[in-house]
Amino acid sequence: MSHPAPSWASARRSERLAGTPVVRRGADWWLISPSGSLLAQDPVFTGELDRFAADLAAADRAVGEIRNHGKTARKARS
Repeated sequence: MSHPAPSWASARRSERLAGTPVVRRGADWWLISPSGSLLAQDPVFTGELDRFAADLAAADRAVGEIRNHGKTARKARS
């Protein structure tokens, strides 16, 4: 299913990849700017975006685990 092109105004900061002007809608990566959007179609570039997004998600999970471990340790000392 095709997703509509995101506009700069409709793409919330939380939707963007690490605060960049890049948004994933479904299986597609879009480059967005105030003047319009562009579907990223270069497989090498979109592959790098996929890897970067996966690495950021893994880092977020690792930070969450560290925080949970710290909370558990603090509760055990209390």
